[in-house]
Amino acid sequence: MSKLDPTDTVLNVSEINVTQLCAFFSEHGLTLENVADGKDIPGSHWGEREAGLIKHTLYYRADTPVHSVLHEAGHWLMMDDKRRNVLHTDALGSQAEEDAVCYLQVLMAELIPGMGCERMFADMDNWGYSFMVGSSRTWFYEDASDAKATLMQQLESHPILKKQLSALVLGDMAE
Repeated sequence: MSKLDPTDTVLNVSEINVTQLCAFFSEHGLTLENVADGKDIPGSHWGEREAGLIKHTLYYRADTPVHSVLHEAGHWLMMDDKRRNVLHTDALGSQAEEDAVCYLQVLMAELIPGMGCERMFADMDNWGYSFMVGSSRTWFYEDASDAKATLMQQLESHPILKKQLSALVLGDMAE
């Protein structure tokens, strides 16, 4: 009997309400576009089933992990229009932005029925996200103060998203 690949256990886009996900991001100006099964995902930095970004469009397939969609959307949300208008495949963000995006994707997971932060932590760990303190959960609750600060600074230019996430950010999603 072969061992199950942990990346096969992550929540995929096909398992959630995609209409709700698309509506959430379109409110912020990001269009989500489905790519046919088996086709290459345009703008995917990592290839395979990972989400892709080109300008104001995020591309995904049914087998794209939800964490990948939320992560790439997080990069897009953290950008200004100048970066978005030339965006193709690589977000070209700083390490501080990368950390803030990881923090943001955990927060956004709470807004996706069927996902939630605990599932996001498990999926991030199973996919291979790496944090100096070990698990994504430990990082989020014990070592992400810089990421949270960067995110809070960026949210100042995104009042709608700030309002949607404020209770989660300010409450630190009690353990």
